[in-house]
Amino acid sequence: MPPRWPRQPDRNDPAYRKLDDRMNFAMHVAIFAVTNSGLWFFRILGEKTSPLGTPGGLPWTPWITLSWVALLVAHAVFIFAIANYADPIPTATNAGTGFKPKTSTSASKSTK
Repeated sequence: MPPRWPRQPDRNDPAYRKLDDRMNFAMHVAIFAVTNSGLWFFRILGEKTSPLGTPGGLPWTPWITLSWVALLVAHAVFIFAIANYADPIPTATNAGTGFKPKTSTSASKSTK
């Protein structure tokens, strides 16, 4: 069952930001597990069906896995150790005002 939030979700709420970041991390781990299990499955399947016993599938599967693990570790360190959820997110004061062209009240200068 998905988590329920007892009030209106607001990204400025520190508890909501913390929960949201941890759910995003959980999705990152799930996508990693699904993708890498498929990559390794086809690599091992190719190895077992190859007459020479050479690895099948993508030859760079270990590099993909190691790189992704490094990204997961960095993500986890940020979420669980570095992220500061104490203060609300600062927002720009004029955000969402749209484009407002400058209007000039003086007459345009004539060129000679």
